[in-house]
Amino acid sequence: MKKTFALVITVLAALFNSPVSAQQQIDSRVDIAWNRYYDFDQMTDVIKKLVDAYPELLTLHELGRSDLGREMWLVVLNNPETGADDTKPAMWVDGNVHGNEIQATETVLYSIWYLASAYGQVPRITELVDRTSWYFVPSVNPDGRDGWLKGAHTPHSNRTGLRPTDNDRDGLLDEDPPEDLNGDGSIGQMWKKDPHGDWVRDEEDPRIFRRVDGEIGPDGRMRHGEWTSLGSEGIDNDGDGRINEDGVGGYDMNRDWPSDWQPPHVQRGAGDHPFTYPETRSVGEFIHAHPNIAAGQSYHNAGGMILRGPGASYRERDYPRSDVRTYEAIQDAGVEMLPFYDKMVIYKDLYSVHGGFVNWLAEGLGVISFTNELWSDKRILQNGDTPDQEGRLRFEDRVLFGQTFDEFTEFDHPEHGQVLIGGGSKWWSRNPPPFMIEEEAHRNFAFTVFHAEQMPELRFDRVEVVDLGDGLWQVDATVLNDRLIPSRSALAAQKRIGLPDFVLIEPDADATIIAGGTVPDDVRKPGLMNPVTKRPGRLAHDAGISARSPVRFRWIVSSEQAPSGTIRYQSEKASGIKTAFPAETTPPDPI
Repeated sequence: MKKTFALVITVLAALFNSPVSAQQQIDSRVDIAWNRYYDFDQMTDVIKKLVDAYPELLTLHELGRSDLGREMWLVVLNNPETGADDTKPAMWVDGNVHGNEIQATETVLYSIWYLASAYGQVPRITELVDRTSWYFVPSVNPDGRDGWLKGAHTPHSNRTGLRPTDNDRDGLLDEDPPEDLNGDGSIGQMWKKDPHGDWVRDEEDPRIFRRVDGEIGPDGRMRHGEWTSLGSEGIDNDGDGRINEDGVGGYDMNRDWPSDWQPPHVQRGAGDHPFTYPETRSVGEFIHAHPNIAAGQSYHNAGGMILRGPGASYRERDYPRSDVRTYEAIQDAGVEMLPFYDKMVIYKDLYSVHGGFVNWLAEGLGVISFTNELWSDKRILQNGDTPDQEGRLRFEDRVLFGQTFDEFTEFDHPEHGQVLIGGGSKWWSRNPPPFMIEEEAHRNFAFTVFHAEQMPELRFDRVEVVDLGDGLWQVDATVLNDRLIPSRSALAAQKRIGLPDFVLIEPDADATIIAGGTVPDDVRKPGLMNPVTKRPGRLAHDAGISARSPVRFRWIVSSEQAPSGTIRYQSEKASGIKTAFPAETTPPDPI
């Protein structure tokens, strides 16, 4: 009995004294609440607190200015003790290119916070930060974000930036926007009593309108509605007979990128040309100046999707099979990590997108990139089912206490007379409720960490010198990539995007490089080398190094004695590596 009691005390003591890391928690120098959304000024304050708290890892830059002059913040995360940021494979992460897709910003902020805080506490994070660099833009569209948070909107409005735009082609700019007529802070739906309408209010829950025109009622007679839908809340400002047809902005910055860009009459929302807007131009200039960006992640909402290109069916041919296998392997990991998310191809499973950002990264720059559509309504019931209107209202009432529904109120409309205005507020859908923000952010951040871990990591596997006789020596070096993403994507190689990889041999004095090339299929036979015709000491390797596909390079060196020196491998999207080739010799393989 005493021994049992002592054992229990020992176990309890171990539990109470266990380190924080054993509880999957991290200590942070900055206390940030992840159960709320931040406007532009608050977001800026969070960013600056993080950068001030972790100066050894984080630096803050002004990437550019928005159309209305707000700063576009860029946070660089890098450990300078392991090299400059532009010498390592880099992960690009952005969010909130669409103004109403606000949780994207919180997800990027959370990512910065977690990486900086966990460094030195979580070995896997520490290792990743030491070998990579990260470029974060929490809000590509700070104008649209602040406009949505502070203005009256629907869940779907203010996707745009705020540059005045003529959406209805009448020569006027933003002349007929929605109005919050009843002052509830959202743009609701308007309904008018109409004996010839095709809608009725639900008898048990009058918040629900049901279409009934043409239905047979319980008494066997044709039912006719009592209400007509007038659309979203507002008035006809310009007297053209339409309501809310020319609101603020109206363009789509995710249609403004160079790859497969199409003009507005083909792709609705596109600008006058690629990089029309200062926000997209600032992002484009930075990415062009940083060819070390090897992977990209852009956060949007909603629908629970892990999206890859292409955006149009005719671009499918631009995706080599080897690249597709890489995309699918990363997506497969994502669907295990993100409940009710689906892996999808943009044009095939969603809709066609011309001039999209991740399509530009993938097709224009050869960068393995994804868009995550954050949040799925399937998270509401937690069983994989999409709730109907009644199920959503039960969730809103029971869990959120009715805060996301604006009761219908009467309003004397200048054109329609007495109407009802109300319905789901701008918080009604698309965004996770505050208490679920952190989990959604963490799971998507974890997926992006997995994606970043797959950026190329090269190493020399075997280096040897073989005496061929008569003062000739064979130097072989094999390079491996331990990650899923190749040091140069197959698309980049096919389209000759960026520089090829290079492998350089630098022998010590009194040695001359006679020939150099690759050995196919890793067969170590002198006669099977594919030699280059020029500069054998500096071999261009267009294909890069793929995952688990080692490449053997071979040189023939003239030297009176066994040569020695260094071999270096250079790649735009992987950290350079080097090794010394030894003076030890081995007899030549029999021919």
